[in-house]
Amino acid sequence: MRVFLLLPLVLLCSGCLVRTAADIVTAPIRVGGAIVDAATTSQSEADEKRGREMRKAEERAERERRKAEREAREAAGEEPFD
Repeated sequence: MRVFLLLPLVLLCSGCLVRTAADIVTAPIRVGGAIVDAATTSQSEADEKRGREMRKAEERAERERRKAEREAREAAGEEPFD
């Protein structure tokens, strides 16, 4: 009678043990994959970064152009209309 009560308990616990063992074995692989993913840059990420850099450079050039125009108007004695 006791064997019949313990058999399902042993079967249930063995599944938990197998799953835990599998998690322990695969953990270093998952951690290694996460490190490689964090250390590398995909092509789309590189494209996005390059696009941001170009946009910021264009914005900076536009600010400098407006500043130069304003200074030129002030040097010529014109009224600023900003």
